[in-house]
Amino acid sequence: MASADPHSRLQWLVFALVGAVFTTVYIPQPVLPVLRAQFGVGEAVASLTVSAVVLGMALANLPFGALADRLPIRPILLTGGLVIAAAGLASALAPTLPLLVAARFVQGLFIPALTTCLVAYLARTMPAERLNVVMGSYVSATVVGGLSGRLLGGFVLPAERWRWAFFAAALLLLAATLAAYAGLPREPDHGSPVRDSVRFRDVLLRHDLLRIYGVAAGAFFVFSSVFNYMPFYLHGAPFHWSTRAVTLLYLSYVMGVIVGPLAGKLSNRVGNGAAMVLGALVLGAGLALTLFPRGCAMALALGLVCTGFFTVHAAAAGALNRKLSAGRGRANACYVLFYYLGGAAGITLSGHAYALDGWNGVVALAAAALLVPLSTGVMEMRAGREPVTR
Repeated sequence: MASADPHSRLQWLVFALVGAVFTTVYIPQPVLPVLRAQFGVGEAVASLTVSAVVLGMALANLPFGALADRLPIRPILLTGGLVIAAAGLASALAPTLPLLVAARFVQGLFIPALTTCLVAYLARTMPAERLNVVMGSYVSATVVGGLSGRLLGGFVLPAERWRWAFFAAALLLLAATLAAYAGLPREPDHGSPVRDSVRFRDVLLRHDLLRIYGVAAGAFFVFSSVFNYMPFYLHGAPFHWSTRAVTLLYLSYVMGVIVGPLAGKLSNRVGNGAAMVLGALVLGAGLALTLFPRGCAMALALGLVCTGFFTVHAAAAGALNRKLSAGRGRANACYVLFYYLGGAAGITLSGHAYALDGWNGVVALAAAALLVPLSTGVMEMRAGREPVTR
């Protein structure tokens, strides 16, 4: 199979590495109520174990984006993977919440070495006609990793054994990093001055790209808000669900495995703008459905939230890279910067919204943020077919 399709082996290596990375990111999310009780803190403080990673990823994306445009990627992958695995072991051993949050922040700082740099690698090595589908597969890997981390932390192991989940994730990431370093082909020497001449300012201030960055921020604002405060919502009245029961709802992530590649094909057929609009509408329907306090309604609602979010995300990532022929490392770094800044803002602001008005406050704030990808999708539709800039 590998000889028939020279890209298949590369895609599998990338899929495994990205899946392992996102397994690490989301381990604490289903056990946030356990961390709250164990360390004697509130919801917003316990959520720092997630938001610290997100913030670190946001801050480090621009430097790693620049490195991806200038240096071979395999050594960057190796360094990042080793540091993240070591910080994962430190997280498992952390005796206090501040030390746990600090170790998680270090993980976040080096995760772009494995995500932003890989996106740039794919954009440079994959044929243009396959890029949307490849980006959809990349998104699917984030889905598998996100689901695996949540199941590992809140279902596979007892919630009170969350430290063992960090050990397991660190070993998984170490194995995936070494496999990728050994298996990814060396990049050809791109000595072109075009790449070096593209500055962050060039890709950050372009209006057509800035709109796409806003989509990333708005969509992940909504998604992170829903999934970060859902455990608190379902642990309370009228649900009173256990940690394992809440974690099972993360199986809705399976929708993303299916939707990622399909969203790429949908974008090729109807356009990235139309795919964004459709995804935003589905995501909004899922948000509204969470207001019905029934277990079956929550399961369906989260399925819709995942379907809508991953459609928007895949369409936006595809739209971004189809608009570029140079500076992809920097542009993808900006995209992921906005993406994770949106997620960090969603977790932080929704914590205040939850304190003020419970789940209704979270939904109201998320609905307002959803207007960004919806309106941008409409603008992309009006702009017509996305031209490639040379």
